[in-house]
Amino acid sequence: MFRSKLKTIFLAASVTIMAASLITYPQEAFSASIRGLNMWWEIVFPSLLPFFIVSEMLIGFGVVKFIGVLLEPFMRPLFKVPGVGGFVWAMGMASGYPAGAKLSARLRQEGSLTRVEAERLASFTNCSNPLFIFGAVSVGFFHNAHLGFVLAASHYLGNFCVGLLMRFYGKDERMTRSSRHKRLKIREALAALHRTRIKDNRPIGKLLGDAVTSSIQTLLMIGGFIILFSVVNKILFHLHITAFLAKGIEVLFSSLGFPEMLSIPFISGLFEITLGSQLTSQVQEATLLQQAMVTSFILAFSGFSVQAQVASILAQTDIRFQPFFIARIVHGIFASIFAFVLWDPIYIKFADTGIPPNAVPVMLQQNAQLFTSAHSIIAFAGPLITIGSLLVYIVILFKRRNG
Repeated sequence: MFRSKLKTIFLAASVTIMAASLITYPQEAFSASIRGLNMWWEIVFPSLLPFFIVSEMLIGFGVVKFIGVLLEPFMRPLFKVPGVGGFVWAMGMASGYPAGAKLSARLRQEGSLTRVEAERLASFTNCSNPLFIFGAVSVGFFHNAHLGFVLAASHYLGNFCVGLLMRFYGKDERMTRSSRHKRLKIREALAALHRTRIKDNRPIGKLLGDAVTSSIQTLLMIGGFIILFSVVNKILFHLHITAFLAKGIEVLFSSLGFPEMLSIPFISGLFEITLGSQLTSQVQEATLLQQAMVTSFILAFSGFSVQAQVASILAQTDIRFQPFFIARIVHGIFASIFAFVLWDPIYIKFADTGIPPNAVPVMLQQNAQLFTSAHSIIAFAGPLITIGSLLVYIVILFKRRNG
């Protein structure tokens, strides 16, 4: 009872301080809000919307169940999750935060996952997409194209290790039918696909409409969190809370031989990954390796902004948020270690061949240019895609209410 009252007082005081800060720093809050809004409608919305819609349709048509049967012999021994986790993992890497959590929650709602399996899956399928790592961070912030390969390798290897570690989490709630020894069967996968399509008897138009509305509703929620935490981050800076928290991080960084100037970017990155990565790239006193290690942790931790998005999505089910939060800390540690370990074999090896920092080897150059070009195109056409999608969303809602 006392803890509950204490929590109530803390939450009320926090919201009151935030409201007073918005009144005290209106211009700063407005500029931070505009920054979050631009990030959402230029990059986040147009890049995530197609993946969300296609994912919903793949689930409805039974394709995910088909993939799940095929991947069961791979996903079950490694991660102790059903084969459908392979689809969630792939879509999470391709589309970025918080697609893994949304798909894990979606599969939990339809009964394809137990609660423990969903918690395991959500913990290692949420990651940054290559578009953001290469286009925004390595090229946009560091102006160093092949640094993206170090960041991406450490990020995804760290996520893989988190998945292996999370297989030991929790106790399975049900026994699966000897899936560990099950062979890959195309016929059984096709049968599962057909059963799922028949069970979901919605017409194609209804399925598409549901996919669009569900995806846009999720993205509207994501946009609200992005704007909110952009403002919160700015307010904390002006209230000198960021500097106060950074004092504790300075002790840790000093013991590791890192410059103290990285502490404020690190704290900022704990709230919002884009700002934290940008500030880290601007610390001249740190070596590029130190910047890469800090940035790797920030990308893996994913920031309280993304974690709030995930918490909101998981709250629609019985999936607990705590395993996801712990996994983000573990992922950050793994990613930083991998950035250190892979620095010599990947980055230094390229540097020794005389390749300039803003270039990559010929074999990899096309991939880096592809991610960078795609990021630029989305940033340019993003607002038009967002506005057009919102208009379609309004039309669908209008027709359903008047139909």
